[in-house]
This record gives sequence, structure tokens and C-alpha cells, in this order.
Amino acid sequence: MTPSSQARRTLVVVGHGMVGHRLVELAVEKGLTDTWDVVVHAGEALPAYDRVGLSSFFRGTTADELCLVTDGFFDHAALDLRLSDPVVSVDVDTRTVTAASGRVTGYDALVLATGSTAFVPPLPGATGPGRFVYRTLDDLERIQAASVGRRTGAVVGGGLLGLEAADALRSLGLETTVVEFAPRLMPVQVDEAGGQALRRLVEDLGVAVRTSSVTQVIETTDAGLRMVFSDGDPLDVDLVVFSAGIRPDDALARAAGLMTAERGGVLVDDACAASAPDVYAVGECASAAGRCWGLVAPGYDQAAVVVDRLRGGGRAFTGADLSTKLKLMGIDVASFGDAHAETPGALELVWADPVAGVYKKLVVSDDARTLLGGMLVGDASAYPVLRPLVGAQIPGNPADLVLPERGVAPVGIGAAALPPTAQVCSCRDVTKAQICAAVSEGGCRDLRAVKACTGAGTVCGSCVGLVNDLVTTELDVLGVVVSNALCEHFDLSRAELFEVVRVKGLATWSAVLAEHGRGRGCDICKPTVASILASIDGQYVLDGERGGLQDTNDHMLANMQKDGTYSVVPRIPGGEVTPGNLIVIGQVAQDFGLYTKITGGQRIDLFGARVEQLPLIWKRLVDAGMESGHAYGKSLRTVKSCVGQTWCRFGVQDSTSLAIELELRYRGLRSPHKVKMAVSGCARECAEARSKDFGVIATENGWNLYVGGNGGFRPRHADLFLQDVDTETVVRTIDRVLMLYVFTADRLQRTAPWVEAMEGGIEHLRAVVMDDSLGLCAELDAAMVRHVATYSDEWADTLADPERLARFTSFVNAPDVADPSIAFVQERGQIRPARPDEKPLVAGPTLPVRHLDRIVEGVRA
Repeated sequence: MTPSSQARRTLVVVGHGMVGHRLVELAVEKGLTDTWDVVVHAGEALPAYDRVGLSSFFRGTTADELCLVTDGFFDHAALDLRLSDPVVSVDVDTRTVTAASGRVTGYDALVLATGSTAFVPPLPGATGPGRFVYRTLDDLERIQAASVGRRTGAVVGGGLLGLEAADALRSLGLETTVVEFAPRLMPVQVDEAGGQALRRLVEDLGVAVRTSSVTQVIETTDAGLRMVFSDGDPLDVDLVVFSAGIRPDDALARAAGLMTAERGGVLVDDACAASAPDVYAVGECASAAGRCWGLVAPGYDQAAVVVDRLRGGGRAFTGADLSTKLKLMGIDVASFGDAHAETPGALELVWADPVAGVYKKLVVSDDARTLLGGMLVGDASAYPVLRPLVGAQIPGNPADLVLPERGVAPVGIGAAALPPTAQVCSCRDVTKAQICAAVSEGGCRDLRAVKACTGAGTVCGSCVGLVNDLVTTELDVLGVVVSNALCEHFDLSRAELFEVVRVKGLATWSAVLAEHGRGRGCDICKPTVASILASIDGQYVLDGERGGLQDTNDHMLANMQKDGTYSVVPRIPGGEVTPGNLIVIGQVAQDFGLYTKITGGQRIDLFGARVEQLPLIWKRLVDAGMESGHAYGKSLRTVKSCVGQTWCRFGVQDSTSLAIELELRYRGLRSPHKVKMAVSGCARECAEARSKDFGVIATENGWNLYVGGNGGFRPRHADLFLQDVDTETVVRTIDRVLMLYVFTADRLQRTAPWVEAMEGGIEHLRAVVMDDSLGLCAELDAAMVRHVATYSDEWADTLADPERLARFTSFVNAPDVADPSIAFVQERGQIRPARPDEKPLVAGPTLPVRHLDRIVEGVRA
């Protein structure tokens, strides 16, 4: 770094949070570093990280994954990052800052980005052992350490941060209570009805809620802590987390003699300039346009203003959009515009569905033509389109924006209907016009390029879907073929990536990412690559780094249900089951207190299993000769059948035997989406074969084969593929079509749209697999032979390895503790998840966690 007295000037940034780092990024992007050196003092040992996603730390996200600093960023010659060296004093007269290390640095311009501190109410007993705040990664690590061996926790504060903290305690296995002073949760974002809907959803997750509760004192008892309230019974807990708001961290500014606002925060003008020359303040420590904003998007806007001013520009900060969309504890909550209908004459359109847990409210002008704002609880899928429409005329009927879909899409709603001035990304202040210009004028040809060019979708991510729609629409207008890239981390499509991995013999995520991807990957590409690897080599899906790539269900080899328990589905090939195995299934369900249900695929589903019970249940089933039904995976689910000619007087072929043969042949094959099959013994079609991906119907002369059907949201009958063929031909043809589907389909594309999208359609598919028009048949046949030869039951493989068994615990830091939030009631002689207003059952007949030790000991022996 060159001294500030020389030609180059020095910018000192105090604080390296999200806003401070954004300012440094902009300094590089806008060319400020051509003439300025930038010194950054950080109070923490870690560089800037994503505080918006902080709660994901307890779900396994690492500090490195939360980090916002790209590799090599601070290698820039003009940048100097000083970690764990906070500034302790500022001298505006000598234009110097002094750090904790004693180092003194002169500045030509100073930016305070010190952020905020967690507010702890001034009540007796608020500090001491067992009391924490929820603000930094260090705070989270302290909470995690303190939770070991603890059972209960409380969060003071029911706002955004409070619910995030509650989710954190819940994920650590603590029985959690949220204590809120206001009469409802998230009082700033939602109204009374929205608060009620949110409360029901939160309580459904096992978190207790106390609103209108004023904490008077926190006492230390022999058992832990006791919270005493102005009204109501006290609450005994093991630890308390304060998440009741923030306060601007303006102590440094006050000590330097800078003017501060009455309610705190460094007082700045529309240039974000403080009361001393060449001193600026941005983010949560600044009081700009009359208030402290407390969200990342206004802070980013302020950072852009400062960089522009230092470059001689005139950009001003006059306020910001306070719209928010969050997923708290898995619950969608969004608020935008005039959500509380404070505009004179404003009208409210409300849709509430307590059963589905959905509350939607739109605020419109007195003539119902202009959208003013709204709030969404439980389902915020419409937020990306609705928020940019604030202030614009509503296309069509306003009711269509909140009412459930009634078979037709609302007229004029979508990316194309937005005005050019609509703000698509509030975090980076990016309009529709800027996104379209990035495509039409800037040469961007995919979502990744547009995100890099405009910054849209790079912060909270809530607008990514809308940005992608705009990119696709604009490319279509330009006549440009839209990219089929898997995601922003891979330029290849799923089919192209499959071929590359197969041909090159790549066997790990790291190798695939290093050779053909970029970044760290995402929720799209990680499970896709995991599926590709499993399709090709058939190896155990949870070993090594593959375990971290899997979707929620594959991660535990079982289907997660709404209450956090899992369902277990043993394979019953063709729907045929012996009385002995029926008895075993019934006995397992009885011993573990599980709910049993016959599925549409002729299987038995066992609901209500806790994570730590899964290996115990599998052991019983595997010992009886059963195996995983792969109900959790994107793979073959079932081959449904009727009894055929063996029993039925109308049957003309043995449908049950063929169904069993097919199911045992294709079991466990990972595919782009789930695959369902059925075999009917006659034209009466009792197995509903034509509604499946692959359907076989018996004829007097053999079998008819149908391909590309499905039920679900868009039902489709399968197309007739072959007529009156023998069993060998049916099996060989399904082999080839199924493998071609695995090789070439897009991610999450069922066989029906795969066939529909295929150039030449069903005729082309028939030519490929029957006439070998592309010379692929030998390769497809070999791939299926390899799959059949390498198949291994994932449940049995797990039970045979102590290291694999170790992942099946509710809480990593307390492996012998069951999830206390899981509660059931009796209904029709079976269990079901308890609602918040119902008294749960006393623990029923379930085997304790310690029995897992017997399995592990047996494996080691």
C-alpha cells in the first residue's frame, strides 16, 4: 500500500460484514481501485459471511460455504484485509484510525460499516451463564456448545431474527418456546390474521409460542433458568437466546464526535456522508433518510452511493424498499409495499385457508386497479411477480392474484406483464429493463451471466425464478436458442453431463466439479450429479462426499414427513407378499408404534419413524428377507399388477410373474425422475398400466407395451409402443427405453414430457430401440446388464457398516436423544401427528435408541 500523501489515495473501511464487503466489491467493479487503496478492518477472525443464511449453520452449512469472499479476491494489489483487528478509535482531525493491534492508518476517506449489535432487554438476570445472543458465527458456536445435554430453550423475540433463532434451537434438539412482547409473531411484517396463520404453522412444527408476554426477570435455579413474566406461569428452560432486535453499533462514531440520530445510528445525508469531512457510514450503523434500515438491500444501495460519490458521481440514497421474503423454519413469509393498508382508501383482498396453512392479503387502491402491497404466509410463490407490480396497474381481476388456481392462469400475470421500471431484485436494486438490457445489449445468454452482470438474484435469491423467466422471454424475443445448462455452476445439460461423466469415468463430485463446473455447487446440481454417479456405478449413495449431495429423502434412505418423522416402505415386488412377511410388517409397526397405510402402488407404508429408529426397523425387515422399496429416491417405485390368469377368470397372461420380474430387474436404478410401471393380465386393465411410465397389458398373443404415461398434476395416457410381443421382447425393449431415458432426459423430467420433447416423438424412440438407428442398442443393453449385476440393497448395506449407521441420529451432539418435538395422537386406532391444541400421547410402544448399539456391536463382531 502506498501512503495517502502520494498520488494514490487511501480508503479505510471499518467493518467487514455483508455491506462492508459489498462496498469493497463495488470499489473493484467500478474502477475505484485504479486510484485508491482500500484497507478493511474486520472485528471477526472470519471474512464477510452471509448473515441472511446464518441459521443454515445448524443444518450443516460450513463457515466456508457461508463466506462471501471469492477465492483470490483480496489478492488484488489495492486491497488489504486485516482480520481480527477492529478499529478502536477514529481521529477526524488527523484523519487516522487506530486498530486494536495498535496500528495507525491514515485515510483520505473513511467508511464506517460497523453494523449493529444484538439488543438485550435491560431486565434482571439477562446476562450470565446460559444466556446468549444470536448475531454472529461465534454466537452460534457458543449456543451449539451449550446445547449439548440440554433439553429446553427459549427465544426472547418473535420477529425475523427470533424465529430464525427458534429454528436453530429446534434443529439442536431443544424443546423451544418463542416469547414475544407483541400480540403476534413478526408484528412488523404481518397483520393479526397473518400472525395467527404463522403461529399455527410454527406450533405445528413443535415450537411453543407465547405472545403478549413481558419478561420481568430471568432467575437462576438448581435446574437451570426460570423466566418470570408479568402475566402467566413462569417458564423453566436450560438456556435463553435473545433475538429481540438490533441496535446500531455507533459507539466508534460517538467517541469520534460524529453526530448520531436520536434513536441511534450515525447521522448521514443522501450521499451517506457523516458530520465530519470525508467520513461516510453505510448499513445498519447508519441513520439515512430518517431511519436505520436493518436490511441488507438498503445497505447495498448505500454502499453503491458511497462508491459513486468517491468516483465523483452524484448518486443519492433517499430510501429503500422494505419488502422481505423469507423461509423461516421451512415456512414461507413475505411482505411487500403497503402491507398494512395505511394508504387512504386502500382496499384489502384476503384469502385464508387455515387447513392448508395459507394466508394471502393484497392491498389495492380504492378503485381496485393499482397494487399497493401485500403479505403472504405459508405460500409465497407469487411474491417474485407481485412485488415488482407494486404501484402498477393490475392486469385482470385482482382476486386472481390471491385465490387458488382454478384451472387457468391469471391473465397478464408473469414476467412479460411487468413494466420495464419494475424492480425485480430489491437487494441489488435491479429493474426488469436492466435485466432485459443485459440480454439484448450486454450479450448475456443465460441466468448465470445475467446474475454476474446485474447482481440480480445473488443475495437472498427470492427473485431468481423471475429473473430466469425474464432471461428466457428476452432470448425468445431475440430468436436465441435458450440454454439448457443444468444450473449456474454447470454449462452442460443434465444429459450432456451424464455423457461426460460416463465417458470419462469420473467417479466423484469433486472431479466432476473441477473438470466441468465452477463454484461450490447448489441444490440443483449436487443431487443431479449424485444421481448420475449412482446410475453409472451403482455404488452406495451415502459414502464419502456423495452423502452431502443427496436430497432430503435420499439423505436418510426414507421419506421425510411434515412432522419431521420418516416413512418406511419395504419392497413388495408386483404387490405379492407372503403371510409371514405381512406378519413381520405388522409386528414392526406395532412394536414401533407406526401408522400403516396401503399405497396406490400395492405396498405398505409405515409412518412415524424417528431417524434413530430407521436402522432398527430396517434390521427387522431385512432379517425377514425384505429390502428397501426406494420410495425415497428418483428411481423405480413399483410395478403394480393384477393377479392375471393365475387366479382371474378373465386373465390371459401371468401378469404377477412379469411384474415381479420387472421390479426385481430395475430396482434401485437412479433416474432423472421417479419411474412407475404396471402389468395388467387382460384388457380390463385392473393394474391401470396406461397411466404409468411403462405399462404392459396382456393379449391373447402376448403383451402390448405402452410408454410415456403418468398420473399426477398433468395425467397422460401412455403411447402404444409394441403389440403382441413375447416376454423377452418386452423386457429387452423396456431395458433400452429406460436406459435411454436415464442417459438423455433432463433433470426431474418424467418419461411423458421426455417423449413429447423428443424430436420425432414416439416413432423416433421406436427406431432407436427397435431398429438401432443410432447404433446405441448394444451400449444400452450393456448398461442394464451392469445395473442388474451390481445392485445391492441400501438398507442392508447400511446395517453392515458401523460408520454408515452413525449418521442415523436425530442430533449429532446428542446421539442418544430422540427428537422431543415429535408428538402423536390416536385416530381410528392408529397414530397421527398431534396438532398444537391437542394433548399428545404418552410415549407408546417404541424401542429405545440404545438398541441401535446392538446392531453396531453385531456388525463389528
